[in-house]
Amino acid sequence: MRHSKTWTAVMMLTAWLLLSFNVQARALPEFTELVAENGEAVVNISTRNKQEQSGPSSMLPPGMEIPEGSGIEDFFKKFFEGSPGMPNPREKESLGSGFVLSEDGFILTNHHVIRDAEEIIVRFSDRTEMEAELLGSDERSDIALLKVDASGLKAVKLGDSNELQVGEWVLAIGSPFGFDYSATAGIVSALGRSLPSDSYVPFIQTDVAINPGNSGGPLFNLDGEVIGINSQIYSRTGGFMGVSFAIPIDTVMNVVAQIKDQGYVSRGWLGVVIQDMTRELAESFGLEKPTGALVSRVVADSPASDAGFKAGDVIMTFDGKKVETSSDLPPIVGRTRVNKEVDVVVMRDNKRETIQVTIDELPEEQDLAAATGSSKPGRFVAENLSMEVSEIKPQQREKLNLQEGGAMVMKIEKGPAITAGIRPGDVILSLNNVDVKGAAHLVEIAIDLPENKQIPVLIQRNGQTQFLALKIEK
Repeated sequence: MRHSKTWTAVMMLTAWLLLSFNVQARALPEFTELVAENGEAVVNISTRNKQEQSGPSSMLPPGMEIPEGSGIEDFFKKFFEGSPGMPNPREKESLGSGFVLSEDGFILTNHHVIRDAEEIIVRFSDRTEMEAELLGSDERSDIALLKVDASGLKAVKLGDSNELQVGEWVLAIGSPFGFDYSATAGIVSALGRSLPSDSYVPFIQTDVAINPGNSGGPLFNLDGEVIGINSQIYSRTGGFMGVSFAIPIDTVMNVVAQIKDQGYVSRGWLGVVIQDMTRELAESFGLEKPTGALVSRVVADSPASDAGFKAGDVIMTFDGKKVETSSDLPPIVGRTRVNKEVDVVVMRDNKRETIQVTIDELPEEQDLAAATGSSKPGRFVAENLSMEVSEIKPQQREKLNLQEGGAMVMKIEKGPAITAGIRPGDVILSLNNVDVKGAAHLVEIAIDLPENKQIPVLIQRNGQTQFLALKIEK
């Protein structure tokens, strides 16, 4: 009798475990049908272009650069430029992914996949190859629209990236390292991510394995709808490390519509330099918590300047949309129609005010750089220091053993910085006892530096930190 009861208990436990396993198995997503239905719509993209390999930098090992303004570049030019040993222009091939947007041959990929291409080749899943025409591309959003002379192609279905939720399963199909039509899956890790190099795109962050060659490929939800284009990864090794980024399909289709309608992409422009709010800053501006975008500078002759914005304003809402952090603002402004008048709610002198502003078109990179003090994307000029600095890239941080903050000195001219002993290649960690969060932050600190007073500057050089004394003469 006892043996019978024991056997019954064992059988019941076994049945419970099997049932539990089956429930868990059913809870996991099934991707086979999704891949089978959409694989034909994914394409491989290769390009060919002539790349000039002249100049002193081409004589250096890969990854090494000559700091601008160091004098070394002139030395190399004098002794090597034009010599028989200098490399000649060579053909370069790029490899990426893309997908068919419509059956009549419109194809989407990343701008960086086809940048400077003289010839773009699209290869389909049946190995058919066709030359594609570039209809237009947008570097700021990293989107390119291609067209092949074909009809009846298998096209993807488009979803709504606004409906995405953190934790949702997603799948990517592409050609990592040239391995065609590889499928990788993961979840949405975060939404609305802003990256230093792409402040106008609210990226989808995922843990889907993305590697070189996946760029431009589609990101699907479980309904088999494209909700993003795989664009970037965060990596300290050059390979996948669990953090990848995709451009939301809603942003993509806005760019596509503008390329089709007018041949180029226009964005809204407010004309302010902003920074994140801290708990201390929030308290000083009369806020209960650190929220909003703090205006640290108003660009001259900009819509913000004309509307009466001031440094110290905290932008709380823009055109009815709440601004939680400073990174929320650029995508919202960028999507705003040019010449539209919008209401902007700001905190000023501990009071809420509503400012009406008419949005202008975002200037070209070079014009925007001149207006904001940035000579190149990611570079900024501290005029009173006669110095140009840049943001530090993740790969550089690994080499410098620098976790966060700091600004790289790229170019320096006769003035306070060079007198203090600062050199190109130095990393400025703090200025006037204020930790430098980045290149843009350094310029903000520099604007308010006192004159005729010795100012401490903490730098990192050759792996060692040291203080220098800097003085701005009247």
